[in-house]
Amino acid sequence: MSLLIVVGTRPEIIKMAPIIKELEKRNVEFFFVHTGQHYDYEMSKIFIEELGLPEPYVSFELENSSPGAQIGEMMMKLDRALTNTKKGYGILLVQGDTNSIVAAALTGIKKGLKIGHVEAGLRSYDWRMPEEHNRRLVDHISDHLFAPTEYAMRNLVEEHVHGKIHVTGNTVIDAVDIYFSKVAEIEPKVIKQLKFSEYGLVTFHRAENVEDPVILRNFITILEKSPIPLVYPLHPRTKKRLYEQGLLSLVESLQHVQLLPPQGYFEFLALMKNSKIILTDSGGLQEEATHPKIRKTVLILRRSTERPEAIKTGFARIVDVNPIVALTELEKALSESLSLPTQSPFGNGKASKRILDIILSELENM
Repeated sequence: MSLLIVVGTRPEIIKMAPIIKELEKRNVEFFFVHTGQHYDYEMSKIFIEELGLPEPYVSFELENSSPGAQIGEMMMKLDRALTNTKKGYGILLVQGDTNSIVAAALTGIKKGLKIGHVEAGLRSYDWRMPEEHNRRLVDHISDHLFAPTEYAMRNLVEEHVHGKIHVTGNTVIDAVDIYFSKVAEIEPKVIKQLKFSEYGLVTFHRAENVEDPVILRNFITILEKSPIPLVYPLHPRTKKRLYEQGLLSLVESLQHVQLLPPQGYFEFLALMKNSKIILTDSGGLQEEATHPKIRKTVLILRRSTERPEAIKTGFARIVDVNPIVALTELEKALSESLSLPTQSPFGNGKASKRILDIILSELENM
């Protein structure tokens, strides 16, 4: 029996990279699939190359963009790929909360595979978020749930999931450990392109935010009135919505906001490391910002977070996309001299080893 790993988006590639590297180190055979959910080169394939991962054995080009049709298409193509390879798989490993992991987990369980869910147990309790539907569904059909923290484990226990729960840490911390040396190589080039010596780093792309014109306009108000220059790598989804709402030219005209194209992983870590503060609606950035080599305050541009550990340890604050709250907290954070923790609440860089020890032990007994 062998291991099947399925990814489909940038965060999944980054967070699965330490597991894949550990598999290669142990000379363990695995089958690597990319679902094509992030079909744009800048948003996906560049990360596979940049992180030194093997070319996926199978990858798809999706014809559908609506979530339901996309999940269905991925399931059909993944089912066909698994049938055609005629290999014996024991465990299908997925990570996170995207449409790709729903498609992969559902296909795997119908093919008789055991499902392992990396980053299980996260809960925002915000039903507007597609990710909340996805992670709950996959948690309840998984055989092994790799919870990054004790808090995530408690969520799973309270929901009475049927699978085995393991607290492992989050592989995103492993990824920063593995790849941070690469940042120094490209850091001078990254900093040279910036207009500002001191800046806040911004990301904003979640569907529940950018699909709402009122929220999108509030976000622009935050950009307009920021007391610190901002560097903003613009996500394709957000750029499209800004254009459709007639707001893109306004954002482009802001002299204290520097728009950048989507960045590679190393480039983004360099931007995080050199920023004064981070404003984001991303979940992964809330984790990465806690790494000992980054240690930045994060203002969360959402109503809730599935990563309360960052708040409890002082790294993050929820400000919603409310200009009054966000700007007040931004000014407050910039004026404070905080001493952030020197350890991340999301692990010590050993998550991928712990996960593989469990998975490989399971495969040996199948």
